[in-house]
Amino acid sequence: MLKSKTFVKKTRSGGIMKIVREHYLRDDIWCGSEVCTECKQEESVLQKDACIESNLCSFPHYLLPDTNVVLSQIDILEDPLIKNVIILQTVLQEVRHRSAPIYKRLKDILHDKEKHVYTFTNEHHRETYIEREQGESANDRNDRAIRISTKWYSDHLNNKGLKVVLLTNDRGNKEKAEEAGLLTYRSDVNNEITSSKVLFSEHLPLSRIQSGIKSGTFQQGTFRASRDNYLEATVFVHGEGDDSTEVLIQGLQNLNRAVHQDLVAVEILPLNQWVAPSSVVLQDEGPKEDDVTEEEEAELKSGPSGVASRKPTGRVVGIIKRNWRPFCGMLFLSQIKEATRHLFTPADRRIPRIRIETRQAATLAGQRIMVAIDGWPKHSRYPNGHFVRSLGSAGDKETETEVLLLEHDVPHQDFSQAVLSFLPKMPWNITEEDMAVREDLRNLTVCSVDPPGCTDIDDALHCRDLPNGNQEVGVHIADVSHFIRPGNAMDLEAANRGTTVYLTGRRIDMVPELLSSNLCSLRSSVERLAFSCIWEINDKAEIVQTRFTKSVINSKASLTYAEAQMRIDDANMNDDTTKSLRGLNRLAKILKKRRIEKGALTLSSPEVRFHIDSETHDPIDLQTKELKETNSMVEEFMLLANISVAQKIYDEFSECALLRKHPAPPPSNYDILNKAAKSKDLVIHTDSAKALADSLDAAQVDGFPYFNTLLRILATRCMMQAVYFCSGMDSDFHHYGLASPIYTHFTSPIRRYSDIIVHRLLAVAIGADSTYPDLMDKHKQSALCNNLNYRHKMAQYAQRASVAFHTQLFFKSRGILNEEGFILFVRKNAIIVLIPKFGLEGTVFFENKDKPSPKLIFNEEVPSLTVEGHSFNMFDKVKVTISLDASNVQHQKIRMSLVEPVISGVSVAPSEPEAKRAKLDR
Repeated sequence: MLKSKTFVKKTRSGGIMKIVREHYLRDDIWCGSEVCTECKQEESVLQKDACIESNLCSFPHYLLPDTNVVLSQIDILEDPLIKNVIILQTVLQEVRHRSAPIYKRLKDILHDKEKHVYTFTNEHHRETYIEREQGESANDRNDRAIRISTKWYSDHLNNKGLKVVLLTNDRGNKEKAEEAGLLTYRSDVNNEITSSKVLFSEHLPLSRIQSGIKSGTFQQGTFRASRDNYLEATVFVHGEGDDSTEVLIQGLQNLNRAVHQDLVAVEILPLNQWVAPSSVVLQDEGPKEDDVTEEEEAELKSGPSGVASRKPTGRVVGIIKRNWRPFCGMLFLSQIKEATRHLFTPADRRIPRIRIETRQAATLAGQRIMVAIDGWPKHSRYPNGHFVRSLGSAGDKETETEVLLLEHDVPHQDFSQAVLSFLPKMPWNITEEDMAVREDLRNLTVCSVDPPGCTDIDDALHCRDLPNGNQEVGVHIADVSHFIRPGNAMDLEAANRGTTVYLTGRRIDMVPELLSSNLCSLRSSVERLAFSCIWEINDKAEIVQTRFTKSVINSKASLTYAEAQMRIDDANMNDDTTKSLRGLNRLAKILKKRRIEKGALTLSSPEVRFHIDSETHDPIDLQTKELKETNSMVEEFMLLANISVAQKIYDEFSECALLRKHPAPPPSNYDILNKAAKSKDLVIHTDSAKALADSLDAAQVDGFPYFNTLLRILATRCMMQAVYFCSGMDSDFHHYGLASPIYTHFTSPIRRYSDIIVHRLLAVAIGADSTYPDLMDKHKQSALCNNLNYRHKMAQYAQRASVAFHTQLFFKSRGILNEEGFILFVRKNAIIVLIPKFGLEGTVFFENKDKPSPKLIFNEEVPSLTVEGHSFNMFDKVKVTISLDASNVQHQKIRMSLVEPVISGVSVAPSEPEAKRAKLDR
């Protein structure tokens, strides 16, 4: 049968061309089904026993998806479980036109014989071809063609015990199909089949949650998603005092749409359903519209199987308070042409992908953008959100810095005019009124010792001989609280910021620069207001008496640690400043020795210093920081001042003193340290800080001088976080790391708001200033401490992220380097290597999907990893190649591969998916 169309077309030259299009129709095109006896087919594709496990269709059936279902749910069609699918010629042509990548994936499915997917050329079948009607859009004509073909198949196979199910995500198409008597199921706007079971259970209403918490059925806590495994999280349930419980949540359904930092209600599962934390790194690598795959579920359950390793396990039953904020990241563009719905991938791996609608996708490709979550329906794999704003090109230094500041919630906007209005008018001078209420210490030989380039100088010191043979030592701290008065705009801004944030090549001040780098900075040769802590100390470095006073000083020298060290070491220098430094250094050594004898810990953490190009501001060199005696000298007197002030303010204000404590780690934290020591036939005692300190001092291995440093780095990882607290709200004041019964922060008020509060408390204690209600309110002090702890933690994370970014820039310019390192941790299929030269850690994986996996034997007890007969142990020396892996623009990383020892047949530079799914023993 021949159909033809004739029309005329005007050519460029002005002529008229007659065009005839012929369309041949046949009645001998096969249906492709095994059950059919009418079609004279040489072979069949669709099976007779066509049963897919389904809650909707328990009978044998074939699936016939329309174009939009194929475009939006190609992942489902690729699943091995989905078989016996009819792809119409109409659908195939539309997919080819709208998305070349999905068309290629669809062709691969069609070529897979085990899938039993059949292409029916409905556009050339006499009974299924249709003409486009007048006024009918091309899309409506194609939808009608799909319905006609579905109707033909349904009638054709009606007496064969098989049904044909039309899948569409168009409500109008579904309604018309049902009017025609067709069996149809619809996908919703979120591309989930709404007729099937929903992905998540309903969140309970707040009233049910509250009554459940009251009865003990539910627990409430903060939801903390795992960085390593997107199907795992922990809920921290806070109890009385320091008593808290960690509840493990595993699996998509149990996570139940909670997002990192949400306040959630959890139900503890029965004991027989408790599980151990997963031993894999599992990251959401791409859009998924279906449930968790079997592979993911299997990996999720591959953690330690022993009963002892299981943890309290639960499921999220409701959300008490969402903690959503705008998230930074990049757009994962849809493969469908002209699509407006895309997936956004957050920079923070703990945040799920977010589905957004935007027509700016082409413009936003390659940009860092911000997206906010609007909601998370129970039938959607991902939350829905909207585009907020663009931040700039990915990889650009300014853009990436902005991202890390936003992601770590670091307030970095310019100070408002309201804040700046409280700055002193310039030129500023110390007045007679100031001098009348302060001690004049301008005659003392005061000096400061700081890192090179430091402009916000908080502290200065002096040491001089007294007539009675003792020595006077003074720690002089910038009197920031003189300039920042309680409750004004500048005070509120400083309280919110909490701390100055130091990034590589940039500083985000807590207070305006006029104060931080000028009026409060204890620079040399200028008069400055200070708060002084002055001791009389005997030759044994014992404190005879302590006094505190507001003062005026005039620093005689602003030195770097290296400059101060050279003065101390140069026998030819005997000026007053050098003598003062030598006196301080001598006493500091005694103080440190005594502190360590009491059980203070001397731990280690590799810190790096970048040398920045003055023009491009790119890192041109990277090295670990070298600590000198003068670093320790300054540290000892800062510690002594903080302890002295802590005791004073607690004695005066036992209910509202702002203090700092360091909790002792639970014994389980030391497991990895004990295993590491045991591997070298050493024993580490962790009963107390003193026992730990003594064990670390004694831990030496002949011919391996760096061993002790490695052990101390490991011990640092075992520690808890130090926190601020209000004395009236807690009973445990002890600082574990310093082995001090009481401690606070007094010595850095330019960069820490906690110190400003401590200054105010001390000033009231000595009668140098008046109090105010909030200062004496322990509940408000406690709330302030919570913010300070949060800001301090975020500042640390931001600093690490900045170091990581500049490390990437450094290796990007340097290319591939070979360096020696030491194995810090051993995993199930990888080793973590520390490069002392750069203070850098990286992972060497022993997996590659493209090549046969090497034989790996992991011993959890030692721990050790045997690869093709070669054993890798903690602290072993290795040589690695270091390079920048920029295959993922958003998550660039330092990649390491093994050079020595050489292991034949082992691939050590895995592709990105292997790195993402590294099986770790956590």
